[in-house]
Amino acid sequence: MPEQQILVLDPTATDPDTEHQALRERGPATLVDILGVRAWSVSDPALLKQLLTSKDVSKDGRAHWPTFAQTVPTWPLALWVAVQNMFTAYGANHSRLRRMVAPALSARRTAALQPDIEALVTGILDDLDMLPAGETVDLREHLAYPLPIAVIGKLMGVPADRRTEFRTVVDNVFATHLTAKEQAGNTAALYGLLDALIETKRSEPGEDMTSRLIATRDDEGDGSAFSHAELRDTLLLMISAGYETTVNVIDQAITTLLTDPEQLGHLRASRAHWSDLVEETLRHEPAVKHLPLRYALTDLPLPDGQTIAAGEAILASYAAANRHPHWHGESADRFDLTRPTKDHLAFGHGVHFCLGAPLARLEVATALQQLFDRFPDIRLTVPATELKPLPSLISNGHQALPVHLRPYAR
Repeated sequence: MPEQQILVLDPTATDPDTEHQALRERGPATLVDILGVRAWSVSDPALLKQLLTSKDVSKDGRAHWPTFAQTVPTWPLALWVAVQNMFTAYGANHSRLRRMVAPALSARRTAALQPDIEALVTGILDDLDMLPAGETVDLREHLAYPLPIAVIGKLMGVPADRRTEFRTVVDNVFATHLTAKEQAGNTAALYGLLDALIETKRSEPGEDMTSRLIATRDDEGDGSAFSHAELRDTLLLMISAGYETTVNVIDQAITTLLTDPEQLGHLRASRAHWSDLVEETLRHEPAVKHLPLRYALTDLPLPDGQTIAAGEAILASYAAANRHPHWHGESADRFDLTRPTKDHLAFGHGVHFCLGAPLARLEVATALQQLFDRFPDIRLTVPATELKPLPSLISNGHQALPVHLRPYAR
């Protein structure tokens, strides 16, 4: 069949829903341009699951992407493919790196964080409750941000006075409107913060994940431990994945409830639970729209007769796949808390499934339930159409989420 014209993805994400619809209409997979790099965007959920679990698909660009060396120096998203941690590892190397991180995010340790998370949310809302009735509050800035920053900061042992610096550079990692030079400067700043954290925790270890990972790196002599680059990039992964994505889910869930009274009514009438809200938000508005990159190890035939050639890049288009009618029927584009099946790919699939998924779910559900219990009259201060998306084809959130917590004086 003739090759389609390559679809250029919008780096500022001005109309992501229309773009995702276009991807689905072009077939199970289609060629796209992602900031100058050609890749196969996969939006069909069945095909995407197949590729995410295939041994013939790798995340190791150094080993399996022929254009890696020439692309990285000038590509704004270089960090996404150049880091050396379990995010970009393949096969036995991925298993080794994941095995060293997994204990810190076990079900037991996540459950143990619940009282701390509840207390953090209560404290944040206590501060908001002191504001005058009718005052505009940006809930992305004053709830969605501070909660996951505090949780991952405590888990990783990031000092409270350094968390704002980490937030700034992590936000920029997800921004896709920056130039390659700007991103290179941001990467240098990020690595400077990580090196300082490692130095501090090596000399003054604590009961935190960073200290434990450093001890693993320093104590193991059998070749299975982290290299320095792997240690640093693992910290980068845990801090960024544990922060930015959770911010977006909180943001999107609040936005939905404030623009769709029927859904809020389902919660208040107990026709749906807060866990339903978390899962339907993850399906309908996943925190990550597109995740770069994977690479074909061999020619991969597609259902429509096309072929992803060996060495070509693959883009997991989670947002488009989550709303595919082949998966969720003709109502796939509609947010519905009573939907019987809310399956999604927001946390990935297969061996790279997100280790932090239980923690993210716990944070989001806790924040949302307390927020709407404390402020039942919460309202947006602008029409939903005026909420501006983040300038990112990766990160799925808003630049701000202005609300009145108490629109009317008590």
